[in-house]
Amino acid sequence: MTTLLNDSVALGGRKGGSGETLQIRGGHPLSGTVDVKGAKNLVTKAMVASLLGDTASILHDVPDISDVAVVRSLLEVHGVRVQDGDAEGSLVLDPRDVESAHMEEIDAHAGASRIPILFCGPLLHRLGQAFIPDLGGCRIGDRPIDFHLDALRKFGAVVEKLPSGIRLSAPGGLHGANIHLPYPSVGATEQVLLTAVRSRGVTELKNAAIEPEIMDLIAVLQKMGAIISYEPNRVILIEGVDDLRGYEHRAIFDRNEAASWASAALATDGEIFVGGAKQQEMLTFLNIFRKSGGWFDVREDGILFRRGGDLRPVVVETDVHPGFMTDWQQPLIVALTQATGESIVHETVYENRFGFTDALNKMGAKIAVHPHGLQNGVRRVPRRTLEQAAVITGPTPLTGADITVPDLRGGYSHVIAALTAEGTSTVRNVGIISRGYEKFFDKLTGLGADFDVVG
Repeated sequence: MTTLLNDSVALGGRKGGSGETLQIRGGHPLSGTVDVKGAKNLVTKAMVASLLGDTASILHDVPDISDVAVVRSLLEVHGVRVQDGDAEGSLVLDPRDVESAHMEEIDAHAGASRIPILFCGPLLHRLGQAFIPDLGGCRIGDRPIDFHLDALRKFGAVVEKLPSGIRLSAPGGLHGANIHLPYPSVGATEQVLLTAVRSRGVTELKNAAIEPEIMDLIAVLQKMGAIISYEPNRVILIEGVDDLRGYEHRAIFDRNEAASWASAALATDGEIFVGGAKQQEMLTFLNIFRKSGGWFDVREDGILFRRGGDLRPVVVETDVHPGFMTDWQQPLIVALTQATGESIVHETVYENRFGFTDALNKMGAKIAVHPHGLQNGVRRVPRRTLEQAAVITGPTPLTGADITVPDLRGGYSHVIAALTAEGTSTVRNVGIISRGYEKFFDKLTGLGADFDVVG
């Protein structure tokens, strides 16, 4: 039974910061239904894209998460009028009164979010200048903005580094560019798209990210009047146009959240129907889910997840799309602690994403992290110098512990581990989970989780 001891604290429709603490009584399967809305990784970018239009945009299936609140406040600071739409989860974004914002205001509203970097292209087009404060985000390794700044320079932006952040200007306007990304970065691809659509001439982007959220952003921009074509081998061509209009769009579902709940069903030996989840965007995850002993049923309105028997070990290599997403591996590792045998997860996207396993080992898991990866074995994903590997030996019973959430996906994984474990766990700093999971406490309650919010 869920008890909310402090009604001002927040994730299930209540407001709060990042310091919330849960007491979780685990050892019970999670069963029931959760619905997922639009993907965090699309919705926030589509909101930024509204800056490019000359008329208002309408975005549907917007989740009530803190990252959306940050982008909304940043848009409002720049003069965009943001209102709730007629339907639940809809936003109306009117950019017709866009204006410059003071550095202090941008810094104050950005918080720990890294989204301000994506405001640069649209603001350079609208105002001729932009400012980026010191950027935060989850502590999962070095996430440099060099790709972004290099691309903006190629478009003709002038970059000036200041003690408080980075100021950009475009005295001669922005023009098309030939850009080859060293790595198919999602953020850098979004930057190029948001900048190129109103730049003079043609932009050719090579080695682009092709995640479903990128394709959905392209769909948004095309609705606005952009001319964008996708060619084989990660090449995207953008023909700049003079003007763009507003859009109306329903965001792609959040496949990260869908996979998280699927792993929760696997870890706790429960049964969870994820409403709104679709098969095509989750093909790679579903294959690994099935190989690890999971069972799923694809339905018209979502996907049902549960165990199909004893859990089996798997070998996973994270990669950019269409590979196995890095955001999927953390909750999956919780489930793999209950598989019989040795599983291996090769993390090739970020260099510091296994820090959350310390807490799992404290709870009784047997996870060995190899900070420089594993050199032996057959690999399909090319090795990277930053990669790490985790070897998970199971099954190991988990027991309650006192743990602190490090980041968004790791934090979700800690909560699921606590729900899997026997006994009571204290999980601190869970507020960070509100960055990516809407009404998290309410969803846990609906699945039968037993927890108290204690501060």
